[in-house]
Amino acid sequence: MDEGDYLYFLACVADAARVADLAVHAWVLMPDAVRFLVTPSYESSVAMAMQAVGRRYAETFNRRHGRRGAVWRGEYRSTVIEPDRYFLLASQVIDQAPVRNGLVAEPGNYPWSSCAHHIGLRVDRFIKDHPLYRALGNTPFERHQAYRDLGAQPVDEREIDNLMQSTLNGWVLGSPAYCEWAAQTANRRLMPLLLRDRPSTVPTARSLVHVG
Repeated sequence: MDEGDYLYFLACVADAARVADLAVHAWVLMPDAVRFLVTPSYESSVAMAMQAVGRRYAETFNRRHGRRGAVWRGEYRSTVIEPDRYFLLASQVIDQAPVRNGLVAEPGNYPWSSCAHHIGLRVDRFIKDHPLYRALGNTPFERHQAYRDLGAQPVDEREIDNLMQSTLNGWVLGSPAYCEWAAQTANRRLMPLLLRDRPSTVPTARSLVHVG
């Protein structure tokens, strides 16, 4: 994937999110992974948006690079999270991913993530700031600085692992009471679920975190 691919992919995401009424809060595009933090307005919002992006992007990507077949390695993975406990963690994990993967030294220097938006270096117009992000400060400057400070704090690796495992396996992530609520209202599997990837010549993994 090159810069043109990334730009076109983001355009596809912005259009699909608008049509499917899907709020995008954080995102990152990397050579081997694509991650989003979203809030769906309807039960079908995520599937509708991902299908639209997949169809539109794959057609153009394949034509541009003279290839055929699937762009993605398997289906996208997702989890539903309890916002109060996990929203800011999920946002930070997404924005810090390029650093953890050795792509840059500072997250704000990576052009293909929402970090620059969250710390005030750029405005991503397709992002809808979540109330928990807006609660970081009364002004944009306060929010940007608070998010920077949050990113500088050490994060419990167990919490990151819980988030990633929940995303990969489709488990709800939250307190027992929240998980019970999610099971009743969203019919989510709370036990491990085996998911298989389809092989692809472009080994890109997609994952989403839904804000419940």
